[in-house]
Amino acid sequence: MSGQERFAAAPDAAAIEAIARATIARLPAAFAAHLGDVVLQVEEFADDETLAELGVDHPLDLSGLYHGRPIGEKSSMDTGALPDRIFLYRRAILEEWVETGVRLDDLVAHVTIHEIGHHFGLSDEDMHALEESGGS
Repeated sequence: MSGQERFAAAPDAAAIEAIARATIARLPAAFAAHLGDVVLQVEEFADDETLAELGVDHPLDLSGLYHGRPIGEKSSMDTGALPDRIFLYRRAILEEWVETGVRLDDLVAHVTIHEIGHHFGLSDEDMHALEESGGS
């Protein structure tokens, strides 16, 4: 998928996931090696509990979320924890796609990489600074 196709209907969760997985597959091996246990999930919207926890008023305002402990905070003593997860919220991504005109593959890649950044312990501020400096 080039990200510029015209869709007869809104891209489904499988299309969003395929773009995200292709993005992950293109990451340098040093990063990809630390993503093997991270679960990628595409859902329509974030649930009400997640939105409330994050202080997000509208489900279309959250396009992705990393849920887990950054790799720098993990310990070999950790047991019984759920796997780290990256959530992509399809409807919010599609809303942003329509509003901005950004190519769908670029937008999904951006959200996916942003959430991967949280897995590596980067804050939103860190990632915005990297983007502004041309690091993305």
